[in-house]
Amino acid sequence: MTTPEDPGVFVQISRPEGPLEDDIWTKTPEEGPKKRRRLHPAWAVAAVAFLALVGAAGFRAAPGVLMVPLQQEFGWSTTVLSAAVSINLVLFGLTAPFAAALMERFGIRAVTAVALALIGAGSALTVLVSQSWQILLTWGLLIGLGTGSMALVFAATIANTWFSKSRGLVIGILTAGSAAGQLVFLPFIAMLAQDPGWRQASLLIAAGALAVVPLVLKFLKNSPADVGALPYGAEEPSGAPSGAPAAPEAAEPRRNAAVRALLVLRSASRNRTFWALAAGFAICGATTNGLIGTHFIPSAHDHGMPETTAAGLLAVVGIFDILGTIASGWLTDRFNPRILLAVYYQFRGIGLLVLPLLLGSSVQPSMIVFVVIYGLDWVATVPPTAAICRQVFGADGSVVFGWVFAAHQLGAAAAALAAGAIRDATGHYTYAWFGAAAMCSIAAVISATIRKDAGRRKPAAVATASVD
Repeated sequence: MTTPEDPGVFVQISRPEGPLEDDIWTKTPEEGPKKRRRLHPAWAVAAVAFLALVGAAGFRAAPGVLMVPLQQEFGWSTTVLSAAVSINLVLFGLTAPFAAALMERFGIRAVTAVALALIGAGSALTVLVSQSWQILLTWGLLIGLGTGSMALVFAATIANTWFSKSRGLVIGILTAGSAAGQLVFLPFIAMLAQDPGWRQASLLIAAGALAVVPLVLKFLKNSPADVGALPYGAEEPSGAPSGAPAAPEAAEPRRNAAVRALLVLRSASRNRTFWALAAGFAICGATTNGLIGTHFIPSAHDHGMPETTAAGLLAVVGIFDILGTIASGWLTDRFNPRILLAVYYQFRGIGLLVLPLLLGSSVQPSMIVFVVIYGLDWVATVPPTAAICRQVFGADGSVVFGWVFAAHQLGAAAAALAAGAIRDATGHYTYAWFGAAAMCSIAAVISATIRKDAGRRKPAAVATASVD
């Protein structure tokens, strides 16, 4: 064609093959065709996943804040309430690998929506409890199953499904969603627990979980194939036209989630790296969710610190947890994840060793230093652990990480129960802090000795296990 301004100029406009909705083509006579690409859909999915993790994280802030009000109203011992938290943490962990397999079969969206509904139901029903066994049912069973399905394996599944590059960074950002949830909910839960009461705090947690469900149902896609795209950073198949969407994958046989999860465990358990990761992550759980997350506020209360002040300190942990986890994801993409794990565990152990000397009726500068360092280190272990799972176990990496996370929560459950028993027996938590510090040193040694030459394994027969 010719332009009206200069009929002697002939400009031909061509567009490569590919979907119009993904690429917008413009041209100028001087510059020729230019393509303006939209944001890759993987980032939208990651944003919704982040919000889902925030909504699911409300209960993670609750036990430490609600423990004292429940004791005052019902007269239950620290051991009884610690048992409820332990059941929750066990189910939180053991549900994770099965949830990863369920996401593979039924889709990420459906499993996530059901998980959030369970968390909301369990928290809302807590306001009706009057007997100790009922708190075991709500805090333990319902919320444990829900949070287990929204565990850190969810972050690993999103990263492995939607991203081909920057996985460490994405896992770091999504893991920080749990910290962000703690940051958002904890101050309000602490205030509501004092006035008007702990029941209103439980309803706040339920509302936070249920509010995210509509977003999940509408915007959380199961895989890049659902929107005709490749994972972020993936190269187009050889011979495919530029900009063409990924070809639909061949249909896989419908797999029983429980069978797949157990077969992956059987295969992974033959690898020493799996046991090293599981042992280290068990200690990680013991020293975060199990000990600090559950007992820091009651321990600070023993030293005369107001509960709202102690809750504020945990909220600061949440702030720096976000920064530390994202930074850890960035570092994991660039440095040896085994060395990162060893450094993280050792720094955590040093913090726990000095914590009994820092607790008091008021907040001193040394306590602020502890909170900042512990926050940066809180779940910084997640990106390097997930990266090693992916490197060593390949396509089974998400489910293997689910089993490693199960060990994390078993360690957390044991620590929550043990610390409560130590408090009832001795009247203080000092021995619990010292024991946790020693365990962190063990985890550092285990992580540093993980074989550097552990290569990527093939999925083996696990990936094709199916049932009629």
